[in-house]
Amino acid sequence: MTNPGQPLPWPAGATSAASFTFDVDAESAVLAISQAAESRLSVMSHQAYGPRVGVPRLLGLLDRHRIRSTFFVPGMTAERYPEVVRDIAAAGHEIAHHGYRHLPPSSVSVDEEVDELDRGLDILEALTGSRPVGYRAPMWDMSTRTPDLLVERGFLYDSSLMDADAPYELTVEHHAESLVEIPLHWALDDWEQYCFLPDISMLGPIQTAANATALWREEFYGLHEAGGCWVLTNHPFLSGRPGRAKELGRLMQEVVQTQGVWVATMAEIASHARSIIFDQG
Repeated sequence: MTNPGQPLPWPAGATSAASFTFDVDAESAVLAISQAAESRLSVMSHQAYGPRVGVPRLLGLLDRHRIRSTFFVPGMTAERYPEVVRDIAAAGHEIAHHGYRHLPPSSVSVDEEVDELDRGLDILEALTGSRPVGYRAPMWDMSTRTPDLLVERGFLYDSSLMDADAPYELTVEHHAESLVEIPLHWALDDWEQYCFLPDISMLGPIQTAANATALWREEFYGLHEAGGCWVLTNHPFLSGRPGRAKELGRLMQEVVQTQGVWVATMAEIASHARSIIFDQG
């Protein structure tokens, strides 16, 4: 099903590509784990911080560093916070699909997975006027049928798998069409660094922002040297906190100022990869 390739030639002779991405999970990430958490006001307030405070702060950072980003939004978040989604789109960032209730595709039936995909698509398109072309599986946990469902719905790319350093063609059995896969991995996610929710997510200990960005910086320079594609995943309810956002801003400045790095949205990276792998390969 997968055809991991070698690092790609990047636009304008760049050595590598980089993308700052954000999963705007809000309450959906917790409710997918425990519906009973809806009655836990403190837990819900922790998640609501993302759209209410984190997203505006992060939009300001991105604007300051002139970065266009990709925000992966569950349909439930879009329903609860439609103005936040519109603000993200109005600021020039890509809105991509992240399920409806943040349920991992591997944990649901095919009918439920179809419903999660279609409900999320319809909500995001209605809010922004554009149909998302990108997908990231909730909890990065695709099912074996997910690629088929994405191809059938005309997606350009997925970003859920971890088996390469650069985008590649994800072929799907029984389909002439295929997807661009933009790989990621756990070390480039702030959840593992920051997320502590009693009885729900207790990875601990909570890292300092300096420790988290040191890890992300190491991965950035390693992928840059390898000619790969560095994809950072942050959650506004985590990295939108003031101290963490301040450190993230420093990392943004460093990445943007590194010679030979193409900083782009996921859709831009996927379109470039398609032109190289599919059209010329």
